[in-house]
Amino acid sequence: MVAEAEVVCQQSVLALDVQYFAKGSSAVHEIDDVVSISPRRLSQVLVSDSVPSDLPSSQAVDVKSAEIISDVSLEPATLQFVPCIRSGSFADIGPRRYMEDEHIRIDDLSTHMGSLFKFPKPSAFYGVFDGHGGPEAAAYIRKNAMRLFFEDVNFPQTHEVDNIFLGEVEDSLRKAFLLADLALADDCSVSSCSGTTALTAFIFGRLLMVANAGDCRAVLCRKGEAIDMSQDHRPVYPAEQRRVEQLGGYVDDGYLNGVLSVSRALGDWDMKNPRGAPSPLIAEPEFRQVVLTEDDEFLIIGCDGIWDVMSSQHAVSLVRRGLRRHDDPDQCARDLVMEALRRNTFDNLTVIIVCFSSLDHREPSPPRQRRQRCCSLSAEALCSLRNLLDSSANR
Repeated sequence: MVAEAEVVCQQSVLALDVQYFAKGSSAVHEIDDVVSISPRRLSQVLVSDSVPSDLPSSQAVDVKSAEIISDVSLEPATLQFVPCIRSGSFADIGPRRYMEDEHIRIDDLSTHMGSLFKFPKPSAFYGVFDGHGGPEAAAYIRKNAMRLFFEDVNFPQTHEVDNIFLGEVEDSLRKAFLLADLALADDCSVSSCSGTTALTAFIFGRLLMVANAGDCRAVLCRKGEAIDMSQDHRPVYPAEQRRVEQLGGYVDDGYLNGVLSVSRALGDWDMKNPRGAPSPLIAEPEFRQVVLTEDDEFLIIGCDGIWDVMSSQHAVSLVRRGLRRHDDPDQCARDLVMEALRRNTFDNLTVIIVCFSSLDHREPSPPRQRRQRCCSLSAEALCSLRNLLDSSANR
């Protein structure tokens, strides 16, 4: 099955929203069961970054066993929170001469993929790809994202979220990142010095899963508090520097081998060893996942041009104020980009804002308190006022 893409241009600088429909399939598969996951053990962020054993990989990373989600159960939809997903985005070339960012925004994955794909409801897919060394790598990943992330890896399909589905999703995404990396090496239209970071976010029912390779960042707002859903992969971070040096690389003035400011990326095959050999620069993603509750308000996904000049908490506070004022995620994304430009960012800028509640569930704005103005009168004015009041009372 091949997916066709309808590309809608949102900004004049290649900020693209992509809508996908399955070829030959016009019916939408309706999913009646609403996924429910008990939040008793899953209110915290879960992290895993194990390495696949069935794919040839040039990645040699610190291996951690994936945490098992075992407290999964189905409950009536009326008894639990179900996210109502809507999103907005904005991109700007910034001070750069060329735009190398790409992004994908799909609020209803089931509808876009057609009846041949079955996903928990609701389902959504988002991605930000921050290119470097030219726009080819990021453009290739965006153009081929549905094939790379769903078709080539036989993405798991089900109506329910359970341990088996979660494990299969993580395995599929890991394979997708690695296969996308290899595809960039094989495509003659992509320069060997072109690469891209990649951050993807998936929502299945109440499950939010983020997979990241590079320095884009996803930040969850929970009751106004910023929760990082990804780790920036910078060469200077101790774990990444240790891995790089163990594989024969080095970090010079914050740059991998004195060249690249990230330690994980797709492409950049002029910096990687031949496929199958360990390399300091890897495409292996890290995963974080969380079960959404009523306290989770929105997710920010942004390229490093945003995070170079502001903290996660500042971005969350700015977006939260905007949503309370006008409830427009597109405008919030634009405001965040404008704030980064005001702070003199030096990079391209791309932001996606994903809201988890409907317009009917907005927090009411606190009522404005009426301000009382105090004024003082001179003795002469007080005397005149007193005489006026006395004369009025005697009439």
